[in-house]
Amino acid sequence: MAISISAMSFGTSVSSSYSAFLCNSKNPFCLNSLFSLRNSHRTFQPSLSRKSSRVRATLLKENEEEVVVEKSFAPKSFPGNVGGGNNGEPPDNSSSNGLEKWVIKIEQSVNIFLTDSVIKILDTLYHDRHYARFFVLETIARVPYFAFISVLHLYESFGWWRRADYLKVHFAESWNEMHHLLIMEELGGNAWWFDRFLAQHIAVFYYFMTVSMYALSPRMAYHFSECVEHHAYETYDKFIKDQEAELKKLPAPKIAVSYYTGGDLYLFDEFQTSREPNTRRPKIDNLYDVFMNIRDDEAEHCKTMKACQTHGSLRSPHTNPCDESEDDPGCSVPQADCVGIVDCITKSVADPNVGSR
Repeated sequence: MAISISAMSFGTSVSSSYSAFLCNSKNPFCLNSLFSLRNSHRTFQPSLSRKSSRVRATLLKENEEEVVVEKSFAPKSFPGNVGGGNNGEPPDNSSSNGLEKWVIKIEQSVNIFLTDSVIKILDTLYHDRHYARFFVLETIARVPYFAFISVLHLYESFGWWRRADYLKVHFAESWNEMHHLLIMEELGGNAWWFDRFLAQHIAVFYYFMTVSMYALSPRMAYHFSECVEHHAYETYDKFIKDQEAELKKLPAPKIAVSYYTGGDLYLFDEFQTSREPNTRRPKIDNLYDVFMNIRDDEAEHCKTMKACQTHGSLRSPHTNPCDESEDDPGCSVPQADCVGIVDCITKSVADPNVGSR
């Protein structure tokens, strides 16, 4: 089954070594085929342009041995209009659209600089210590979901925002990343005090940075998380290819077997917003299978973060079709909504009833 991750170029100034994971928010892909099938009269996003850049990650079937990543980038396509979706941006004929595109470009440039800096640190410290590097990555990777939930709970407390699907999906993502972390701990990735110290202190800084970023620009925060997840995907993919023979000889950690093949896989399905529930059931026979599934989890996270950059598009795979029905008034539940702290405060002042919903 294929995972398509659309990615736009950020200009020729961006280093080509990181162009593979520059995932911007220009052309959102189909978020959830489940809802497009159940609600054919509704459209979640426009079609993709043939000129749009693509990063395609193909998930393994049981008889396949590698992941194929196809890349093609058009450096001069941004910030101009490249057909297809506009990711919630105003039409191209408005003067504000040009400003917003440059704001997006600045946001993404900052994200790339931050991601680049972290990768250089990890490459220097962990070029030959794989499990320790994965431990640090997984400690950091779950932090954004904590930050998203924290801000959304704050908005919910003031009555500014109520969208349960976001809370459900982000919690499921943090649950998935937590089990990745437990796997790395069982493999000995946290054996050194220095690795624990570094990972935990980066995580604290990352949390407050993400809270601030998400409050100011959810789009920027989601894009940054997408780039981090894509780097994780590529890191695991390279490790699997380099260590395949050795990994197939080693047993799977108990926590991995329990998580991927346990009884209740509701949360496992919940974070995979691009597929229907019960359509992915991993096979865990050895350590190679474990890392294959961790890598594929990162690809699913990347897709979800990509979709979140289109405001209001996220849907839980388990959402009842009734929740999306426009024809049945009994299904309709009013949902307060805003984009960032400034928008929330502005709407609250303009409409005194917002906080009482």
